[in-house]
Amino acid sequence: MRLQIDQKQKEVKAHGTYGFPVLVSPERLSWFDTGEFPWHWHPEIELTLILEGEILYQVNDNSCLLKAGEGLFCNTNVLHAGRHGNSADCSYLSVTFHPRLLYGYNNSLMQNRYMEGILRDPELASIHFKPEVDWQKNVLEQIRKIQRLSADKAEASELKIQIALMEIWLLIYEHVEPGAEEQSGQDRDTERIRCIMVYIQEHYAEKITLEELAEQIHLCRSESCRLFKRYMNASIFDYLLDYRVERSLPLLRDDRLDVTQIAGMTGFSNPAYFAKIFRRKMGCTPFQYRKKQREENFG
Repeated sequence: MRLQIDQKQKEVKAHGTYGFPVLVSPERLSWFDTGEFPWHWHPEIELTLILEGEILYQVNDNSCLLKAGEGLFCNTNVLHAGRHGNSADCSYLSVTFHPRLLYGYNNSLMQNRYMEGILRDPELASIHFKPEVDWQKNVLEQIRKIQRLSADKAEASELKIQIALMEIWLLIYEHVEPGAEEQSGQDRDTERIRCIMVYIQEHYAEKITLEELAEQIHLCRSESCRLFKRYMNASIFDYLLDYRVERSLPLLRDDRLDVTQIAGMTGFSNPAYFAKIFRRKMGCTPFQYRKKQREENFG
């Protein structure tokens, strides 16, 4: 499985429908081709409940290790990614919903009084829910309730899910304090990170220099590197290599292309270097990956 994102790292998968913008989705990290889900963002809020294992969840420049029974609130339009923590795999429940499901229409009292302050606060990009904290335990119980309602598809399940989401929002509203002012500096840094990611996505098959990337965000090379490292917990160079490997995966599933061709198509001038980076990322060589995919497809 590969996350569907556009050139600005926005996820394009539908999260429910316009009439009911909610998606309740059981997930597992091992279902992703790389064993992790890459950096992306979407206008929906995402609630995560860890069912088994652990996940290192990153939101903007913060990261936290989520264990079984814990959860996370991921705010609208923030960059986030997830990979294995200390466990071999992680299964989790993802509940994504558009905030308009709760506030109804733009400039409503619900939006302006009870939601906008939280939605626009950079300091509330994420909230780590732990069962030891009473109000957070209640949030986790509501997420489990949503899981049951979605699985059972009982009568009026949509209405009950919306009520459960309202209960979660009320708990958040009552227990967090939005900042008095929007932190435009952090918003600007997040946009700079997105610009770098977009440039890499558009030019990954070409030779990319640090000077070119720095020009995209109008900073010097050293400051660009520091900013990216702080947010992404990885260097620009490592992110580029990982992205190139990710782009090689669907090509390796196509038997019409040889590995040397694929290396060149994904920005690796040297097939041996491609194999080295691929093994580091995937734990196997490109040939082994291709063989495994062929065996899985044809039994």
